[in-house]
Amino acid sequence: MSGVIVTDPPKADAKDVEALAAYGVATVHEAMGRTGLLGTHLRPVQQDTRVAGTAVTVLSWPGDNLMIHAAVEQCGQGDILVVTTTSPSTDGMFGELFATALHRRGVRGLIINAGIRDTAELREMGFPAWSAAVSPQGTVKATGGSVNVPVVVGGQVIRPGDVIVADDDGVVCVPRERARRTAEASEAREAKEAGARAAFQEGQLGLDRYGLRETLVRLGVSYQSYDEYERERESERERDGAGS
Repeated sequence: MSGVIVTDPPKADAKDVEALAAYGVATVHEAMGRTGLLGTHLRPVQQDTRVAGTAVTVLSWPGDNLMIHAAVEQCGQGDILVVTTTSPSTDGMFGELFATALHRRGVRGLIINAGIRDTAELREMGFPAWSAAVSPQGTVKATGGSVNVPVVVGGQVIRPGDVIVADDDGVVCVPRERARRTAEASEAREAKEAGARAAFQEGQLGLDRYGLRETLVRLGVSYQSYDEYERERESERERDGAGS
């Protein structure tokens, strides 16, 4: 397998990345019209952590971490390493030594669509990671691949320099051209949710705040008392019995 290592790709503006870091994955996903999620299979190895950074992408052969070694050199302050393989793999391609090297270079975390190991050590050193699997199975360093090319994870295309936001809920990718617009939409959504939160704390119901009673009527959903419901059910049973 041949490949390419692309150097110095364009990146999202650092101010927009920092702005997006203030919002959770769910908020950013909703602000982008419910797009950008990398799937539910990527889970954090830690809890209560949120990061945002610019993607350095890696396409590796399954069970082979040679290209992660090559990618470390391309990583810098504020980046997040995004790794996927040419076919499904659960081998532990990434561990504490890689995290040590990336932490030294100011990398904010790892997203890997394969296996990870040394999870206790990663938590202890505070290097956040999201992975498709946890496995102690080791790997080789024998096959070429690519760094900083577009990759696909969970059906989502990730280009180098796109913004990655990750937290306990999952991982979302924001195309670098949409970073500022998405940050602004996320801020507006947060403000809207703050208003709803205050209203709910005062006792208002979502049915009234969002006008959902009319929606229920339009969908033919009716209210019945328990006695009315039971009488109707009894009538149905009697009709079914008479017809048998």
